[in-house]
Amino acid sequence: MILAILGGAGVLYVFYYYGRDLPDYTQLADYNPPTVTRVHAGDGRLLIEYATEKRVYVPIRAIPLRVVNAFLAAEDKNFYHHPGIDPLSIARAVVTNMANLGRSRRPVGASTITQQVAKNFLLTNEVSIERKIKEAILSLRIERAFSKDRILDLYLNEIYLGFGSYGVAAAALNYFNKSLDELSVAEAAYLAALPKAPNNYHPIRRPEAALARRNWVIGRMLNDGRISMEDAEVAWGDPLAVRWSDPTEIVQADYFVEEVRRELARVYGDAALYQGGLSVRTTLDPRLQKIAEQVLRDGLVAYDRRHGWRGPVASLDLAALEGAPEVWREALAAVEPPGGMSPWSLALVLSLDKSQARIALADGREAHIPMAELTWARPWLKGQKVGKKPKQPGDVLAPGDVVMVEPATSADEKKPYEPNAYGLRQIPDINGALVALDPHTGRILAMSGGFSYEQSQFNRATQAWRQPGSAFKPFVYLAGLDSGFTPATIILDAPFVIDQGAGQGKWKPANYSNKFYGPTPMRIGIERSRNLMTVRMAQTIGMEKIVDYAVRFGVVEDMPPLLSMALGAGETTLLRLTTAYAMLVNGGMRIDPTLIDRIQDRLGETVYRHDKRACLDCLPSVWAGQEAPDLPDSRERVADQGSAYQVVSMLEGVVQRGTGRRIRSVGKPLAGKTGTTNQNTDTWFMGFSPDLAVGVFAGFDEPISLGRKETGSSIAAPVFRDFMAGALANKPAIPFRIPEGLRLVRLNVETGRLARPGDKRVILEAFKPGTVPSGEQLVIDGGYNPLTGEVPSGTSGLY
Repeated sequence: MILAILGGAGVLYVFYYYGRDLPDYTQLADYNPPTVTRVHAGDGRLLIEYATEKRVYVPIRAIPLRVVNAFLAAEDKNFYHHPGIDPLSIARAVVTNMANLGRSRRPVGASTITQQVAKNFLLTNEVSIERKIKEAILSLRIERAFSKDRILDLYLNEIYLGFGSYGVAAAALNYFNKSLDELSVAEAAYLAALPKAPNNYHPIRRPEAALARRNWVIGRMLNDGRISMEDAEVAWGDPLAVRWSDPTEIVQADYFVEEVRRELARVYGDAALYQGGLSVRTTLDPRLQKIAEQVLRDGLVAYDRRHGWRGPVASLDLAALEGAPEVWREALAAVEPPGGMSPWSLALVLSLDKSQARIALADGREAHIPMAELTWARPWLKGQKVGKKPKQPGDVLAPGDVVMVEPATSADEKKPYEPNAYGLRQIPDINGALVALDPHTGRILAMSGGFSYEQSQFNRATQAWRQPGSAFKPFVYLAGLDSGFTPATIILDAPFVIDQGAGQGKWKPANYSNKFYGPTPMRIGIERSRNLMTVRMAQTIGMEKIVDYAVRFGVVEDMPPLLSMALGAGETTLLRLTTAYAMLVNGGMRIDPTLIDRIQDRLGETVYRHDKRACLDCLPSVWAGQEAPDLPDSRERVADQGSAYQVVSMLEGVVQRGTGRRIRSVGKPLAGKTGTTNQNTDTWFMGFSPDLAVGVFAGFDEPISLGRKETGSSIAAPVFRDFMAGALANKPAIPFRIPEGLRLVRLNVETGRLARPGDKRVILEAFKPGTVPSGEQLVIDGGYNPLTGEVPSGTSGLY
């Protein structure tokens, strides 16, 4: 009895002595291991991963029982029955270690899974009696504080299993290229064999030891009754075959992805982004994104080639090079490639003759640039002008020049190039952006913010504030239509001068053609982008109303009520303007552009959803062919539906007859508007089909003129055209939806009067009830409002 009392006291003292300064085990209650945040495209393909540790977290309820049983059999068969330590295992370890005394062998442990959790999270890997005592004390405390499932959850998601795998889910991918629920008994047993020493059971370096250990685990599973004999025999017969994980298919959308990263960091913080294990489903359509990036690059290159050759990347002393391929390779490798060069490559000009330039590629191979691939390279001159057309390669290149090239094929099939033909390339000075979104939901389907993200991370779709020019005019006319005017309203196209006040001089807006066309229907004014008609409409209805529409559609938030703003002098971004155009084609309903559809946390719980409409009937327990439920439309109306369609119809005329005629070749119902600012500095094309809104911007990052004849029609419109041709390929032609209540009337498009027999330019024009023109037509001259008889404010000094 005395010995028992002394022994108990000794145990209590040990627990007191070693339990005084132990780590706080309650921190495990809030422990969430750092896990990977994955960002996916709209079709589920991966865009990017953010992580400090490449760990995949799977909650215990989602880990298959086969995997759990394998680890319990290998590591702790009494896990669900002991209080944190296993006395039988401890006794067995004591006997074994006593027998090994003097044999220089590492002591055998008897750690339970709970003890391993205590060691991995709260202690060190030191091999000592003291650590084992502390481990046991912590295990007893952990067992009292947490459920068995919580302890197993911590263990299976934290344990290191080799191959850079933290947790069982990562190990399943890295060893077998499988998810947990796809693992066989043999594969689960192998993973359970690894916790003690992953390197000792490496499947390639030590395959025999690895196979023996796996089979031992299978035997333990059989002995514990966790699998049948039939399952065990099949598992024993399976070879131990490692299947490297497939290369992950990454969708390239650098500008889009960076915008998503900024949004996640802003809302959730960097810790949640890089360690929180978020699953982010974005709105990106990879097919449209690929088209967007290609057509934008092609459009910028096409402009750049029209404005000449600015010279080689570098020039080397060819005489100092011995002419061997190894020397060429070394010389090219020493030249720093320009950012954004991919997929082009560097080449060294070796010699020239009248028909071609002989070049050496970075891999030492020789190739040539035919003269036909050099004819575009007129010398660049100040003011975006060009010199004379080159007649021979020597007019463009010199031996020793380092240039960018790309494999080329002849445009003339009857005169193909010789093998190994390359074309001369240069990175454009101009830059631009393209945005495509769903006009009904605001989901951003594609975004390219520049020629190359490698070259510049500045996103011109969201960060470049530029003047939209004539691309703003539809909102001036929308305000006019909501004020009672119609597409047939006659507006005076004549000189317009305003005295801006003392010392400010006179403001004299002009049409692009510097001509005046007299009284003209509103439709012609927008189709042919007449500045003077737009200013008179703005003067008539008042700039305060136009400012209201600019704010309502999110184009400009703090627009001053100045007439110049009606011609697009207020700065905005491409994304804002594209969203505003989307609200025209969707019938005047507000949408908020979004990059993200849904975000789930590490447990699969949805923490954000863009579509916030409630739908109680969307998740039926049984599908029996019932109709899809109708969801409420909670969008705010920002413009009259009839007025919005009238603007859409006029913008369709821009494509059919106006400044956007280049777009007509797509052969689908499309509408849009060009935009060009003063001095041809910024160019735009904003447009849409019934279900896709697209905006294109092009200009220099440091605003300068793009050239005398370069406009939205010549730079941005071809990019829009090519994007729509690819996006709508193999899709039916859907006409623009006409809202109820409008009346379609045959109208002479040039006069704005009802069509008569023999009229040639006749269209169907949409009118609201009671607004069909008849008899005398009033002319808007900017001096008064013929509908109200009011003289607009601010007309002092109007000439």
